[in-house]
This record gives sequence, structure tokens and C-alpha cells, in this order.
Amino acid sequence: MGGKNKQRTKGNVRPSSSSRAAEALTRDGGVIPGFMGFGTAVNVQRSYVPAVHGAEDIDNLVDADFRLVLRKLSKRDVVTRMKAVQDFGSMCQERDAEEVKGVLPYWPRIYCRISVDCDRRIREATQQAFEQLVLKVGRSLAPFLKSLMGHWILSQCDTSTPAASAACRAFEAAFTTAKQPEALGFCKEEILNVLQGVLLKDTADTLSDPQSLTEEAREAKYVRMLTSSLLGVKRLLSLLLPSDRTALEQRLAHLVNSGKFWKYSRHQSPQVRGAFFETACALCEFTPRLVEAEAARLCPAVLLSADDTDPAVFPTVWRAVLHVVSTIPGCWTHVNAKKGFLPKLWVLLKEGGKGMAKALHPSLMPLLSKLPQEVTEPTLDFYTVFFTSFIQGLSSERAATSPSESAVIVTSVVECLRYCVMCHIQQEEGHGEIRTMLISQQLLPLLEKAINSPSLQNGPLFLLVTDMLASWEKKAGLYSDGETNGSKDVFQGLLAVFWEELGAMFVRYADREEADAQALEGIAALLQVMRYPEKVKRKHILKKKSVKICFSKPEDNENAGVEGDAVEKPAKTVLNEETSGSPQTQHFEDVVCQLAQLCLAHVKETKSEKHLVFLSLLLQSFHTPRVFRTLVQWDDKAKDEVIMKNPAMQFLLQQVVPWLAEEGRGDTKHLVEMVFSSLCCCSRQETTRILNHIATMDLQWGVILQIIQRARAAPDSLRSCGDWLKGPVLGELLLALAEELCEVGRIPSRLVSPTNDHGWTLISLVLSQHHNNEPLIGPVYMGKILEKLHTTLSETKILSDAGNMEPLISFICDVASTFFSSVQSCLLLPSAEELLLTVFHLTAHDQTASLLSDKLRKLCVAGVRTLVHHSDDEIKAGGFLHSAATWTKNQLLSVSLDTKSLPVLVLAVQTVVETIASVCSKNSCLLIQFFNQLMPSEAEWTQIRRALPPQWVKTPLLSSCHRGICENSSIDMWKFRLSARLPAHLCASALLGKMVHLVASAPYEEKDTACPSNKLNLKCTVSELLFALQWCKEVEYSPSVVAAYHGLLTDWGLSEGLRGLVPMNDLLEALYSRSMTDGGLWSLTLENYIHTDDLAASCSAAVRTLYCSVDSFFPLSRSKLSTLQALCPTMTRGDRETIVTRTAAGILNWRDEDDVFGCLAGLLCCLGSNTPVEEKTLQAVLATVMEWRNSKEGWFLFGSDLSEATPEQLNHAAEMMRFLSWLVTRCSTVLGGSQWDFLLCSMLAWLEAACDNVSSFWNPWVQLFVCENTALVIKLNHFFASSSPDVLEKLPPELAGEWRDFFIEGIYSLMLPLPISITDAFADPDDPAFPLAVLKSVGVALTYVPAKQLKENALPPRFVADQNTNLPEPLQTLLNTFCPLLLFKARPLQIAVYHLLETVMPQLPECDGEGDNSKSDDDGDEPCLSPPASLMTVLSTCEELCESILAGIQVGEFAVVQPLSMEYSCILGYLLAWKLLLTFFKSSPSHLRAHYAQYLKKSCALNNLLRHVFKLMPESPVYPGQGSEMKETKTFFTESLSLVVDKNEGVEHELQHLACGVYYSTVKDLPAMVRLWWNSQEKRVSSAVEKFTIKYISPVLSAEEISSVHASTQMFDSMTVKARSAAREVIATYSVDDIFIELVIQLPQNYPLGAIAVESGRRVGVAVQQWRNWMLQLSTYLTHQNGSIMEGLALWKNNVDKRFEGIEDCMICFSVIHGSNYSLPKKGCRTCKKKFHSACLYKWFTSSNKSTCPLCRESFF
Repeated sequence: MGGKNKQRTKGNVRPSSSSRAAEALTRDGGVIPGFMGFGTAVNVQRSYVPAVHGAEDIDNLVDADFRLVLRKLSKRDVVTRMKAVQDFGSMCQERDAEEVKGVLPYWPRIYCRISVDCDRRIREATQQAFEQLVLKVGRSLAPFLKSLMGHWILSQCDTSTPAASAACRAFEAAFTTAKQPEALGFCKEEILNVLQGVLLKDTADTLSDPQSLTEEAREAKYVRMLTSSLLGVKRLLSLLLPSDRTALEQRLAHLVNSGKFWKYSRHQSPQVRGAFFETACALCEFTPRLVEAEAARLCPAVLLSADDTDPAVFPTVWRAVLHVVSTIPGCWTHVNAKKGFLPKLWVLLKEGGKGMAKALHPSLMPLLSKLPQEVTEPTLDFYTVFFTSFIQGLSSERAATSPSESAVIVTSVVECLRYCVMCHIQQEEGHGEIRTMLISQQLLPLLEKAINSPSLQNGPLFLLVTDMLASWEKKAGLYSDGETNGSKDVFQGLLAVFWEELGAMFVRYADREEADAQALEGIAALLQVMRYPEKVKRKHILKKKSVKICFSKPEDNENAGVEGDAVEKPAKTVLNEETSGSPQTQHFEDVVCQLAQLCLAHVKETKSEKHLVFLSLLLQSFHTPRVFRTLVQWDDKAKDEVIMKNPAMQFLLQQVVPWLAEEGRGDTKHLVEMVFSSLCCCSRQETTRILNHIATMDLQWGVILQIIQRARAAPDSLRSCGDWLKGPVLGELLLALAEELCEVGRIPSRLVSPTNDHGWTLISLVLSQHHNNEPLIGPVYMGKILEKLHTTLSETKILSDAGNMEPLISFICDVASTFFSSVQSCLLLPSAEELLLTVFHLTAHDQTASLLSDKLRKLCVAGVRTLVHHSDDEIKAGGFLHSAATWTKNQLLSVSLDTKSLPVLVLAVQTVVETIASVCSKNSCLLIQFFNQLMPSEAEWTQIRRALPPQWVKTPLLSSCHRGICENSSIDMWKFRLSARLPAHLCASALLGKMVHLVASAPYEEKDTACPSNKLNLKCTVSELLFALQWCKEVEYSPSVVAAYHGLLTDWGLSEGLRGLVPMNDLLEALYSRSMTDGGLWSLTLENYIHTDDLAASCSAAVRTLYCSVDSFFPLSRSKLSTLQALCPTMTRGDRETIVTRTAAGILNWRDEDDVFGCLAGLLCCLGSNTPVEEKTLQAVLATVMEWRNSKEGWFLFGSDLSEATPEQLNHAAEMMRFLSWLVTRCSTVLGGSQWDFLLCSMLAWLEAACDNVSSFWNPWVQLFVCENTALVIKLNHFFASSSPDVLEKLPPELAGEWRDFFIEGIYSLMLPLPISITDAFADPDDPAFPLAVLKSVGVALTYVPAKQLKENALPPRFVADQNTNLPEPLQTLLNTFCPLLLFKARPLQIAVYHLLETVMPQLPECDGEGDNSKSDDDGDEPCLSPPASLMTVLSTCEELCESILAGIQVGEFAVVQPLSMEYSCILGYLLAWKLLLTFFKSSPSHLRAHYAQYLKKSCALNNLLRHVFKLMPESPVYPGQGSEMKETKTFFTESLSLVVDKNEGVEHELQHLACGVYYSTVKDLPAMVRLWWNSQEKRVSSAVEKFTIKYISPVLSAEEISSVHASTQMFDSMTVKARSAAREVIATYSVDDIFIELVIQLPQNYPLGAIAVESGRRVGVAVQQWRNWMLQLSTYLTHQNGSIMEGLALWKNNVDKRFEGIEDCMICFSVIHGSNYSLPKKGCRTCKKKFHSACLYKWFTSSNKSTCPLCRESFF
């Protein structure tokens, strides 16, 4: 208590005052916590849980967590209560039993409250928690049962099914089934107290707190409690023992005597009413004496509510009705049946039970049996109204739309009718009239209604009537074992009346010219059910529970009744008499014969198709001799006694066969059925004779098809027609049909017709349908038909050539597919295997991917599956599998396939392999044999390997990975372009690789066998696949057909070579042996395998065992040298040292006939693997090489015509260059003065030879010669430029000077013109012979050329007419020569030219002097100056190309450019030209920069650049190759781009990175122009540009500007500059004499697009106006000048200094120095003497359209 905001006393740990009050109450009053005076009634809203410190004895029993949860259960919040209940259940499950038992004293009160909670989820959770509590405490619950059981029973009757189920589960967990009655008997008084309290005392307001629940919620809870209480009474009575029920009768009498209880029968809630009638049923069943005493109130309450059609009430009402009429004999004395009950019943019946027939109609016959005579009088009228209303209910909307409702009504009608007939079989007065009325006025109209209603025909009516007739026949004594009773004559009379009137009704419908087809079908259906009731499916009979009825024998007891327990235990309908089959009376067959004669008469007289169909339906069920005899006797032509012996045969030949032969007849199915109905009365020989006669009648194929389909439909007909099906008549007929179809199929217009469709279906049928593994037709004719189909199919080898025959092929596919899939031994026929092989050929050639190709593939699968399933474990020569494998191998070896036909062939073979694998067993060798049949022989492999194009040599040769030569090398060979067809080796490797993958993955148990065809040898296939992959790699997946081939291998999972399928040692051994024998590409394959799998580190011993000793490589041959080069990096150091010794000895002891260059190459292999070598050895080898200079000068090729040199000679020279390069790089200490002279002079001589033989650069070995020479130049440049001083000191003293003064000039005087010479000689960069490798190596060497050498170059002069330039002639020639090469489609050349020009760009602005002096001071336009003209020419050309390339792309969209394509080269040249221009611009002084910027503005070049660059930059310019551990994401703007000439990787990102770099340089060096462009763009473009710039550029550029201020070394007199990185601010402080100025420059978020804000700091001694002017000037300079902040501050300071020097401001811009051209005010007015800037005046005059002075307004001129 106390003030709300008062400070609590420090250290006060006592509980709140409420708790202390409770403690005091406990202590002083002695009240036990847990009982506060509240009862266990439902209206308890609060429960007490001990939480005080005074009741230790009880507190110790309740766990603290339980106390917390129990408190939460009394909260108002639904979520809190729900969570608390769930927690309580979990705790009961998890805690010990003793802890849970401590809760029991408090649980009943809480349970009684929350078990009736308004939220159904809480009620369900409560019961689930209660179940856990029960399972935990067990018998400890017993003391609290009486407090719990009342609400427990209520919960078991909860209206929420999940909650009720949970309560029942808890009850079952507490008590077994046997113990439940005892437990309820123990608590019965308490239970009844709770239930009566709810039913008789409580209201909606007393059950709930009006303050916590709305009126609707209170009412809903009250209704739920009433429903549960009423159902609780029923559950209590049903579970109690009889003795306990008797003991409760007095208490129950109190409930039943209450008027409030009976009012519940009329309660507005259907739930309450339904529960009341359930309780009424229970009271009638368990306390009959009690309800008899209250019959006066019970009978009206139940019987007068029979029309309560609410779905929740209606079923229980009618259960209560049956209980009342059965329990209370005088129930009708309390109710006026004819006024209060029967009218309601008639309404219900007429409306079909109002959609609840399943609840009403099964109760009608028990009700009928209990109706007393005073209720049913007059009986005839009662039955008439009863059955008329009954049958009328079938027409109700619900019954018409619901088959189940209709079936229930029909079943009930027939049952009641049978019951009524049995009740009136005596010869008493009025009984006959009732029977006649039931038959004539009720049953027959019902049947007539059914005949015209398909829904009733499909119901159980016909079967029920048939069953009733059979029962009557039995009682009439028509069966030999039938009953004999006094009612025999009655039932015979009933049958006679029924059949007479039924026959008359049938004749009335049939004897019409325009008969109703539906009615005739209904008659046929009724007669069929009567004929074969056992064949009718009983799915329409109700399966649900119905009232159990029992007919008492009418002979013994005239009144049929219901047994005493019939109502209590519903079950299926059970008749006490055996049901007979079909009716056996003579009347039945008489009716059929009469109808048959009538139909035949109408057919003959009027040719009525409806009567013909009806006759067919009759004969299907009644193919008896009497019926056929009747039909034949009616015919006047029937005179022959022989034919009359079999009337069915006569009827068939004289009537049915002519009907079949009639022209124009459409549907013949009913005639075919008539044929087989007649054949049922014929012998097997007669059947064969008749069918042969029909087959030769030239009928339509559809008729023959129907006859065969009908013959195989049933085993009996198939047996009787077997001789005809396998006979020659049908066989020859079908063979002729197949020939006719194949001929007609060649004419598309005649192929698609109903006749041909029937023909193909017929052929398919006879080929596919087998019985007991025997063909449907004769095997001989089946083989002939297949042979004809194969002949037709083989005429079309390729589907694309099928043309008009495609539909025919489709038909043949359908037929053959059905044949293969359904006939088990079909492929034992040779013609079937030939057909399957032809299908395989078509599948392997098909590239259409059409529906027909799918059919062919499925057909092939079906055929192969059947073949493998029924074949031996061996491929037979000439069989399908052998022929298919041989044909496939020939296709691979002899037919040139492309990337479209190869996958088709692979898919066809894959289909066969997969089918074999899916069918054959693990022990079968069939799959391996088929694979081995596909494999080429060793000679064939060698042949197709040699046929591979030799262009693969070029790449490994130039990358020093291979030292091979090529015989007969010519320019035509190297200009050869691979066709669209793939080499045979690639095709074979791909197909076998794909198949070996499938074969190896198939389950197979390898057996010891001597036959090689049964062993799977994967080593050869995997080796060849690796060889093919290496070939693709060496040709660099070019041209496109090779790239497409490699893509196929990747898609098939073969790009890694399937090396995992073969043991590593076996594959290594195979590759090594091939390499030692053949060398070349096998050596590269071996090297790649070792490198890819990292075998050098993991399996070095396995590699070592390949060669055992290095002696195996000597003497060195080409193949052994290639193998040595491949294995050298993996060899041990000792082995490599041995090789060095052997090869050095071979060099030193050389003779003319020795292969000394092989030894030199072997030595270089070891040197390249970092093998230690003594300097003496190297000196000796070098001395030997120098000796060759004198004795074998021809080996060096100095001054030689390289076109005449052999590849071997060029290889030798290249080896010497490699050796000298290695010496320069790795062991320069062995070089003395003479050695250096030899090296440098040789290098120049080789370079000179290369420059003289540019036309021979098509030769890869000449390219190798040039590349190794330039590599030597590069290493020499690097050596002299980057070596440490210690190394340079050890060189000969004059060497560095000679290199610098002589050799560099000599090198680059030869090398500078080389790119021009190459591009002139090889104009097409896409030519396979184009020397790209030479350009790459020369380009790298040119990056080392000094700027001095470029400025003083000796290039041939090259000038352009009308070219305005201030550059010296050498520089102009250099630009004119190399700038156009920026557009050449060769990336190495473009990058090399860029580096060359970048070197001279910073020197070019100084040639422009003071800028554009051509304009006089009187010219008002702003001066502009063009950057180098040659560069601008290239730029304008590139602009046009880029405009066309990027035309369809919007700003902000990303243009995808294929690397190294023509578009790529154009854009690369464009961006490189701009990068050079920006370098030029940045190197210019401020005054020239303004002139250049003005030129770019006028030419719109920068605007075009910005438009293009935003199409080239990616949306997310993230730098590739970053790991997830990077804290800050790198972008193309944070990482600089290294433009490397010989770059091979990452080219796909180069253009994007370069575009980002150009944009960054542009916004950095030309911010004002970029800002001007951005402001002029439309909103979409400007928004995209700003968003991109803010995200990626502004942070980087702002940080760089701030850091440049920090790091600036520029010093200003009287001005200091500071920067604040965090605030992105620059503070400039200017002070002179007494004047002090401080300006703050704030960079915007979108810098440099947004304007830089200049804010005022402190100022002393400056007027306000002057201060504003200076702030405006600085803002103008920073906004409009293209430079950095420091440059803008310097300009502003100069302006202020000029102001203090006395120079007046321009009165237009209020600045001394112009913001863009940095000029002073010079143009003065003659009147006011004020001076202005020329540019300012120009703008003034053009904008005002006047030539007056801005100040005095006088004329200026």
C-alpha cells in the first residue's frame, strides 16, 4: 500500500501488504490456505494458491514453479492461461510424482473452472494436462475424485470434439473399462449434483461473470454447458451399473419432474434440442419405469417434434421416436396421431426426408410395425397415402441429385412394401384389395418411374424387386424345395398379377414406332438384373448401419413385429429367409419372348435401330433356345428342318449377318453382341464356320475389329473362337490388311481415315494380345505381318527424310510398341529383331525431338527389354545387340558427326545400355559384351588418333610445355579451320565415355572367366577420353564446335575424364607407356593427370615406379624427352641431378650425329624444376654453346630466312635462347664480359632476324623463335632495371652503360615498328595463322621502352592532312602510328599500345604552351583547345562503334559483352582511349585544363562517355574472388586495375573493371562536367546515376579527397588548410594583416554530383558583402572547376590576393579570376570605365540580347 511514487525503504525485502494480510489471516484465523470459502460449483471464478510465508506445512508440498503456473491459470488473458496450461502439463510429465502430488489439493478447484473455459483450445489443453497429471499420480487422485468427476463428465461431453476426446483419454488413463462403472457409481451423487445444477438452477449470468464476458459469450457458454450436461446425463446412465441406476432413479425423478427440463425440447439452440432427445433415448433405454410415469410429457415432446429437420436434431428425434413407441405401449393416447404426427410424417416423406433420408427412412418399417390399428384405419387409405408420399419423395430435389439418398428411399420403400404384403396375405376381407393396390398402384408405377430414370436404374431398386419376386416364388411353391403353406395360392396370384401388368407395361413402351430408347434400355436393365442378379454389383446397397428387422413367419403369426432388442442394437438388414436367384416363373420367359418377337417385327417393318439395339440387349441376357426358336418360328422363311435343329444358327445366318452387311450402317457393336449371343448356342465347329463366313463377306475392318475384341473379352468366347482366330482365313485377311495399310500410308491424304484407323488398331490388337503365352493368331501370319512392317520402316533411314511417310511410321511405331511390350517371346522371330534394328537406326539418326522420336525411343526400349529378358547371357552374332553395336562403331569411325548428331547417337546407345542394365541380372555378362562390341580395336584407335588435326601443337609449343615438331608444316595447314564435323576420335571417346560411366555403375558380379569379351576393360576407354580432353584443352576449345563438344562432355559428367573408375596405378601405367611410345599429346595427358590429381605429393612412389630408373629415358628420343618433361617436376632431386649429369655430358661431348639439343632440352627441364647445378658445369655448357657460334653458326640462324628453316632448327635456336634466359635470371654470376657480349649480340642478331621475317610469323616454330627472343629481351630489361646494387657491381664495368646507350636503342629501334609490320602482314586477327603469341610477347617487351626512346623514336614519319597540332614530329608520328592500333582486334596489342602512349601522355600538354592564342581578346566566346588530334580521331570512331553496339540498352542496364569478341575490342579501345585522355587531362596545368574541358563540352564527347559507361558497369561491381571472411567488400572502385599485356585469366571481368575505373577517373578529374551532365539528364537516368554513385563511388572519392588534403605538401602564403575525415569537411583559414577569414567546405553525400556546400566560419575585418562575395566565389570555383578541392582553394586564394592587390572584380561574376578560363577582367566600358571578363560579357550579351554595359547601360561598342 502507500503512495504510488514513494521511494521504497532501502533494505525492505518484506513482501507486499497483500501477502502480509494473507499471512496474518492464516496465522490468526487458522484457515488452511487453499480454502477461502468458495465451493466447487461452476461459477467459481477465483482459486487460491498458497503464496504466503505462514503456511509452511502446505507450502512445502507445492513446488515454487507449480505455484507460479497455478497463479497464471487465474489470469484473464487467454494467451497467459493457454501457456500456463501447457506448462502445467509439461511439468506434470517431467517432474517427480511426489512434486506433482503436492498440487492435487488445489487442482480440483482450478480444473472445475478452466475445464469450462470459453476458449476451446484452453479446454483441450486442460484435458491433455489432466491426462499427464493422472498418469503421474495414479491412485493418489482417489481422494479428490468427487470434486473432479462432475466436471470431468461434462468435459467428456464437450461440444468441441478435440476437447471431449482429450477428456475421454484422460478418463481411460485413470480407469480401466471394468473400473469405470465403479468410479462413476462412487461419485454418482456429486456428478448428478453438478449436472442438475446446470440444468435446473444456473443461467447465462450465473455461469459467467458479466464484467469479464460479453452477453454473446455468456450465452454461448450457457448453451454449451446445457448441451454437455444433457449429454452427461446420457453418458452417466450408459456407464453406470444397473444397481447404481436404480439407486439414482429418485434423484432423476426430481430432474424429470422439473418443467424446465421439458422446455429444453423446444430450446432455440439445435445443440440443446439434440442433446435433450439423446437424453430421452437414454431414459427410455435405462429407466423405462421413470419415463412411463412421465409419458404424458415425454410422448408429446418427442412425437410432435418429429418434423424438427435441423441436422443436429433430426437423427436423434427419430431415434427417440422409435424408443418411445417401443417403450411406452400407450404412447398414442397422449398424442393425436392423425392430427399431430401423421401429417408431419407425410410432409417429410413427400420431401424425401428433406435431405436426411438416411436418418428417417430406415426407421419407417419399425415404426410401421408399431403403429396400432386405430392409427392406421382405414388401412387401404393409410397405405395409399403412405406409399404415395414415399414414392413422391424420390422426385424431391435432394433425392434426385444424391444417389445415396435415393438408394436409402428405394430400399425403405421395397422393405415396407414387402412387410405390408406379408402382413396381408390372409384371405380376409380387404387384404386382397390392399395387395392389389400395393402391386398395381405402388410397385409397378415405381418400376415405370425407374425405367425412365437412369439414376434409379443404377440404384438398388431392380435387385430388391428381384429378391422380392424370388421370395414370393419360393412361398408360391415354385421351387422343389420350397415351403408349403396356406398362402401358396395368394403368392401365385400376386406373381400372376405382377407379371401380367409388368408385361403389359413393357409392351406399351416397346410397341411404338418412335419408342423411347432410354425406356427400352431401362426395360433391358431390369430384365438383365432379374436374369442374373448374382452378377450385379452390390455397390449401390447401403453399407451404413440400418435398423435390424426380422420378419416373423406370417403362417404362424399374422402380425409381424420388431424384436425387443432390435432398436437398441442397429445392424445390417437381415432377412430370415434365404434369398433365391433369378425368378423361375413361366411368366418371366413369356414376357421376354413377347418382347423379342415385337422387336423383330419392328426391325423388319420399319428398320427401327432402337428396337434392334433393344433386341441385342435382350439376347445378351436371354440367349436360350426357346427365345431363338420363337424368333425363328415368327419368320415365315423358317421351313428347313435341318436348320431348325439349331434356331440360333438360323437366326444368325438369315437375320444378323445380312444386317452386318448392310451399307451405311454406323454402329455395329450391338450386332456383334447379337452374333456372340447366337454363338452361345452353337458348337465350336459351327462357330468357326460362321465366323469364317462373316470374315469373307468383305465387311468393314471395324466390324472384324469388334468381333475379335468381343472374342477375347471372355475366356469362354476365346475358347470357342480359338480355331477361327488361329485359322488361315483370318491370317490371310490380316496379312492383306497390313500390306494395304503400308501401301496406302505412302499417300498422306489417304492415310488418315476411319477405315485405316480401324485397320491399324486391328493389326496392333492381333500382334499384342496373347492368351496363356500363345499368340492370338497363327505364328506364321504374325511373322509375315512383322516382316511387312519392317520392310516399310527400313525404307526411311532418317526421320527428317520421312516426309509424307511420317504418319505411317507413327502408326507402325504404335503397333510395334504394343507388340514388343505385351508379347513375351516376340523377339524369337527373326523379323522382329530386324524390325527392332531398323527402329534403332532411326532413333540414332533422329534430330527432330518430335513426338515421333519419342515413340521410336519408347519402342526401342520396349523391344530391348523384351529381348534381354528372354535371351541368354551371350550376344549372338547377327542378333540385334551385335548388329546395333557394330553399326554404332562404324558410325563413329567412318561417318563425320557434328555436335547435333553425336548426342542423338549417344542417347540412342544410352537407351539400349540403360535398358540392358535394368533388365539383366548381376550375373549376366550381356552388358559388358555389348560394351566391348562398341569398343574400337587398338589399330582403329591409332588410326583415328592420327586423324586428329595437328593444330593442338601450337599452344603447348609456345607455352614451353611441349618440344615437338611437325612434318610438312605449311601455311595452309595452320590456316586450316576445323569444320562443323567432329573428328572420329572425339566422337568415339565421348560415346564410350558416356557408356562406360553407365556400365561401371550397373550392378555386376565379376566372375572368373577366360573369355576377354566378358571382362570389363575400362583403362583403354578412360585413357582415350583423357587424350580427347587434352586435345580440346590444347586447341583452347576453339573453334566453336570444340567448345560445344566440351560442353557436351561437361553435361554428361565426362569433363574430368572418369579417372575415378580406374585404379590410379593402372591408369598411370597406361598413360606412361603411351607417352614413352608415342610422346606428343600423350605426354601432356600424363602431365595433366598427375597435376590435376596432385599425384606428385600424394603418390610420388607410384610415379617413381613408372620409370624405375632414369636410364630408361636414355638415349633421349622425342617421345622420351616429352615424357621426361612431363615427369621432371615429380622426380626426386637425385633423379634430376642424374639427368643433369647425363645431359651435360652429352652436350660437352657432342658430335655432329648426336642429338645435343635433346640433351640441352633435358637439361633445361631439370633447371626449370630448380635442380641444383654447379657453376662449373654451367660455364662449360655455356662455353660449348659459344663454341657452336664459331663452328656451327648455322644453328643460330643469324640473318637467316626463317621461312626456310626447319622446325627442328628453330627448336634448337629456341633452346639456346631459353638457356641464356635462364642464366640471366637465375645464375648471372657465371657470365663474364665475353659471355655478356655473346649473349647481348646474339639477342640483337636474333631480333634482327625476326624483324626481317615478319611474313613467316604464321609458322608456330618461327613464333616460338620470336617469343623466346623477346622473353630474353624482357628478362634483360628486368635484370638491369630491378637487380640489386650488389649484383650490378659484379657485372663488367662498362656493361650497364652499353646496355643503356647502345643495346636499348638497338632493341627498340627494331621492336617499335614490329607491331605495325605484324598488323600489316596479318590484317585478319581471326585468322588461325595470326601470330597473337608474338604480339603478346612483343607487347610485354614494349612496356619497358623508356620515354626518351619514344620521344626520339625513329619511326617512319606519318602525318595526317589538315591535322592541327603543336606536337613535335616524332611525337606526332608516334601518336599517328599507334593510336589507330587501339582499335585492332587483338587485346595484347591494344594494352601494349596503351602502355606506350601512357608513357608519353604527361609530356604532351607542355607542347600546347599557353593554350588557344588564335582567338583575339575581342572574341567573346570561351577559348577551347583540342587534346591530341589523333587520339580524338580514334575516340570519335570508337564512339560511333559503341553507339551501335549499345544502342538497345538503357542507362543503368548492364550490357553483357563476350570476352575477346569484336565488340569487346571496340569497347576496350574506346575505354583505353578515354583513359589516355584522362591521363593527358590530369597532367595539364589549370589554364589548359579549362580549354580542354571546353572542347570536350562542345564536342559532347564526355556526355557520350558517361552514357556508355553506365551501360558497361555492372549493377554490383564487387571484386571477384573474395572470401566470406572479408570484413569490407572490395569493389572495382576500391581496387586498381592492372592492365597486363599477357593476361590470360580474369579477362571476363576486365571490361567491367576498366569501365568502373574510367568513370571513377572522370568524376575525380572532371567533376564539374560530370555534374553538369547529371543535372541535364531525365529523372530516371539521374536517379540511377545518383544511386550508383552514392553507393559505390562517393565514399571512396570523399575519403580520397580528405586524405589528399591531409597528405598535401602544397603550402600557401597566409592560408592554412585542415581536414576532418569523420565530418567530411575541409576548413580553410585565410589571414592577411588585420583580416581573418575561415571557410568550411562540406562534401555532399552524393559527391561529386551534388554541389559542394561552403559554410561561413569566423571572420574578422571583412565587410558582410565582401564576405558573401568571397563565399560565392569559392562555391563557384568548387562547383565549376574540374579539379580537386586543393586546386579550387588555390584558385580562390589567387582571386582574393588579386583583390588585395587592387584589381577590381568583374561586375558580372564578382570575381577577379574567371572560374573556368582563369583570366583577369580586361574588357572595359568606355563610359563607366569598369572592366569585365570576356566570357562574362559574351554570356551577358547572348542572354540579354543587348550590347549595353551591365552597369551604365550605355552602348558597349
